[in-house]
Amino acid sequence: MTETGSLIMNNNHSDAIVVGAGLAGLVAAAELADAGKSVLIVEQEGENSMGGQAHWSLGGLFLVDSPEQRRLRIKDSAELALQDWLGSAGFDREEDYWPRKTAEAFVEFAAGEMRPWLYDQGMRWFPVVGWAERGGSTATGHGNSVPRFHITWGTGPGVVAPFERRVREHMDQGRITLKARHQVSRILTADGRVTGVAGEVLAPSTVQRGERSSRDVIGDFEFLAGAVLVTSGGIGGNHDLVREYWPRDRLGEPPASMVSGVPHHVDGRMIAITRDAGAAVINSDRMWHYTEGLKNWNPIWPNHGIRIIPGPSSLWFDANGRRLPAPCLPGYDTLATLKEILKSGHDYSWFVLDQSIIEKEFALSGSEQNPDMTSGQWKEVLKSRLGKGAPAPVEAFKKHGEDFVVADDLKTLVDGMNRLTGEQRIDYQRLHAELTARDNQMDNPYAKDAQITAIHGARRYLGDKLFRAAKPHRILDPQHGPLIAVRLHILTRKTLGGLHTNVDGQVLDRAGDPVAGLYAAGEVAGFGGGGYHGYNALEGTFLGGCIFSGRRAGRHAATVV
Repeated sequence: MTETGSLIMNNNHSDAIVVGAGLAGLVAAAELADAGKSVLIVEQEGENSMGGQAHWSLGGLFLVDSPEQRRLRIKDSAELALQDWLGSAGFDREEDYWPRKTAEAFVEFAAGEMRPWLYDQGMRWFPVVGWAERGGSTATGHGNSVPRFHITWGTGPGVVAPFERRVREHMDQGRITLKARHQVSRILTADGRVTGVAGEVLAPSTVQRGERSSRDVIGDFEFLAGAVLVTSGGIGGNHDLVREYWPRDRLGEPPASMVSGVPHHVDGRMIAITRDAGAAVINSDRMWHYTEGLKNWNPIWPNHGIRIIPGPSSLWFDANGRRLPAPCLPGYDTLATLKEILKSGHDYSWFVLDQSIIEKEFALSGSEQNPDMTSGQWKEVLKSRLGKGAPAPVEAFKKHGEDFVVADDLKTLVDGMNRLTGEQRIDYQRLHAELTARDNQMDNPYAKDAQITAIHGARRYLGDKLFRAAKPHRILDPQHGPLIAVRLHILTRKTLGGLHTNVDGQVLDRAGDPVAGLYAAGEVAGFGGGGYHGYNALEGTFLGGCIFSGRRAGRHAATVV
């Protein structure tokens, strides 16, 4: 039930309050209610925002040694996955004790109970496992040694569905109450423990999911509980906070211009509010922003950006027309590529490719950009992915998106690139020489060019050969035209640090001791521990981290309230 109150919640008191109705919050609330506890979910957006950012995702989950992997003859193990994780995370701080412990527990979960537990709730996965963040450096460094990105049938909504269903069943039975349009501004404490939350009732909103809603206040509230679980998300929609926490020592100055990969309400408010209640915040300088952002031609939220999930063949150039060096290849090392792009002194870069590559290799992140996968229908997937032309959403961006330049010859393409930016940074002769040199590597099944070697390596994996890696060819060959250039923006997305917690989601104070009655899960807690990714993410670990940390926090809180 909503607004009218729970059958068990009396006098504004419940066993637990969950702040935020995103994926982590839904998981935590469902676990608490399953244990017989009364739960109040407080959400600043409307009821139609249940599931939060997870709804908009592609639905990828990091699973280890899964049946889907084994059917594709991928040999994976918890040992290999942990090696990859630790090599990517680079934990190097005293406060990384709990992030590392949480990472170890998550990998064990991803290699064990996670898939059967989700399967029993009705979740299913696309049989071709994706290979994200391949690293491209050393075996002990960043990256996935094998494909581990399992796309859920139904994409993000398919991930949210079983938990929303459980929550709504408990709402019908009176164990969970949802208070939408309630914005928390204070966490209440008494006698050294957290006792509830207080804040403002916002005016009812009729905007669609993801659209900007008002912050008009029509009242206030105060709710009490035995435990408060903060699951309010990160800072990706608040560019001021992104710039404040930007790791200037590692990446230089933050970009002057960025596009938003998350709605405006992902504002990070609850991090400071929870800190004021005694919580420690760690690893705020660790964050995860993508380098393949597009301005959405049909936006839902302000400054709406969409990420290209590229295959391995597009050539990548900085704003000055310099080709990026390995491992800054499409799909290999996000953080290294971000650093390389910003070295140019500009906040954008370019893909240069052709029609054959865009048809086979371009995917767009997000449930709304993948209607075939979101439908969960094989017929739609095969029609979209194996039919003539690129998937319809990609072709729509190519036709309507302001970041695309399409031309039949390279000179016209370069003229269009320079016209788009209003600058003359791309030199035709230099770009022609780079493409020609690359094309001269096409005559043999081996090459000295690291990207060509990577393409051949990718096509040895059946999933890439079928769906993600175009057959090697000369980009300047007119038979594969037209030529395409895509201007790429920095796209804000994930907070890798946050509220310091232990593995069970108990929020820790500055001395490292639990704050009585206070828990956190999901992105606000760096997906667990205060940053279980360390410096780098392996993908599929954001939704997975919300599920894991929400489950652990909900189950532990149920034992103490």
